[in-house]
Amino acid sequence: MVTTIHGTPVVPGLAHGPAQVTVSDISPDALARYGDGGHPDADAALAAYDAAVESVAEGFRRKAASADGAAAGVLTASAGLATDRGLRSAVGKNLRAGEPLLTAVDHAVEKFVTVFTGMGGLMAERVTDLRDIRTRVVARLVGEPEPGVTLPDEPVVLVATDLAPADTAGLDPRLVLGLVTERGGPTSHTAIIARQLGIPCVVGATGVVAAAAGHTLLLDGAAGTIELDPDPAEAADRVARDVEERAALAHWEGPGRTADGHAVKLLANVADASSAVAAAEGPVGGVGLFRTELSFLDRETEPTVEEQTAVYADVLAPFVGDDRYVVVRTLDAGSDKPIAFATHPDEENPALGVRGLRLSFTDHGLLDRQLDAVAAAARQSGATTWVMAPMVATVDEARDFAQSARARGLVPGVMVEVPSAALLADRILAEVDFLSIGTNDLTQYTMAADRLCTDLAHLTDPWQPAVLQLIAMTAAAGERADKPVGVCGEAAADPLLACVLVGLGVTSLSMAAAAVRPVGARLATATLEQCREMANAALAAADPSAARDAARAVLA
Repeated sequence: MVTTIHGTPVVPGLAHGPAQVTVSDISPDALARYGDGGHPDADAALAAYDAAVESVAEGFRRKAASADGAAAGVLTASAGLATDRGLRSAVGKNLRAGEPLLTAVDHAVEKFVTVFTGMGGLMAERVTDLRDIRTRVVARLVGEPEPGVTLPDEPVVLVATDLAPADTAGLDPRLVLGLVTERGGPTSHTAIIARQLGIPCVVGATGVVAAAAGHTLLLDGAAGTIELDPDPAEAADRVARDVEERAALAHWEGPGRTADGHAVKLLANVADASSAVAAAEGPVGGVGLFRTELSFLDRETEPTVEEQTAVYADVLAPFVGDDRYVVVRTLDAGSDKPIAFATHPDEENPALGVRGLRLSFTDHGLLDRQLDAVAAAARQSGATTWVMAPMVATVDEARDFAQSARARGLVPGVMVEVPSAALLADRILAEVDFLSIGTNDLTQYTMAADRLCTDLAHLTDPWQPAVLQLIAMTAAAGERADKPVGVCGEAAADPLLACVLVGLGVTSLSMAAAAVRPVGARLATATLEQCREMANAALAAADPSAARDAARAVLA
């Protein structure tokens, strides 16, 4: 019998090939040779640390410059985390206490790992990034190359305990046929970047590292399974059919609609001008999520209104005309996206703290200046521009934001990420013109489950019936108000789940540009009535796996 390992499906598709197991370690001999580093005093040791950190951060920045979209944003955030002043302060304190440099770095990082883990939520997701930074800094100190994924010479299925953003962003889909990790959930950095690259991916596959070495794997990114040493002929046949189906998807040109003609707006998530230009060349109806904060993660001071206007106008410009529009999200800073000029330091629980719209509660000028810049960019570019606020929890918050946006001639909306916003959707829609559901955070907050915790990956799955129920409530409120309700979280990139979301009443889906064609092609195979049947079946299921099976059965 073929051994099968189960995980959480992230990016659909089949991949068949030899396993390449990646372990990111530094040679023990190099560590031993370095010893205490021979630094004459704590200041000299800290200077060596600063030089190593700057080299690591510069490496992240170079990779970010050649990446785009989510990958560029994640790499820029990693550069900021590497040079974090709090981390440096902890290293310096340890050195002054008499610890050798490598020990001081290790203890400082583990201190922050403990803090981040205790915070839970999005901050806990940075633990992988933080430990990757430690490994890279130590490698620089001892004179070794920075560890990471070694690109293969032949196509492989890449297997790892976990992958840091710098590793995932650098993968070549021509050589990495599939990706499977033991840790992580469907909204981890690995999952987000794999989705952008279009690499079939399964996460949370416990035991796969020990089991995979020396074996050939068949990875099913839709079912979340990894088969060891399957029958070669049968595996090759399944992959060939999958390749044929995916090739057919590549020719889909829109517009988004079901098999019986029900219109569904398909939009792209973008982070900067380059990702906007690339997305505009595809069959998209505009941008459903422009993550403005990713343009400023490395800024120590707030950009001026003029600087912001230039950045926003470059993103808006490719989407002028053709009934296209751009939804600009105001700064979603805080939690896992700290920005020096905006976020509050030393919060006990940033994931539940002052982030998103809440930053304006004590600094309303920050929001006013950003809205001024968005309005100026809209006038300059001529693009139809909507604007939405993240982390809205009350009707009053929605009303105040809407007033500020309308005063500048912008179409106001809010994100539904907090369960209270879904429960109050009718009343919030009385104040704003649209809603956009951020399924990543909505899932995390609804299920009270850390996105990074592999043991809870089944809870952070957007197919959870409780999450689908909140989406259904929100969409129904939109239908009653005759106002659009979209989804801009990672759930929109799942072709099967996209059908369910349409069946729940969602009017638009925004995703990584690479996912638009597969989603559009899948929607074109199902009628609206079938989508509704799929939605009802998923809502009635006991768990995410059963929900997937029930939805798939409707189309069988």
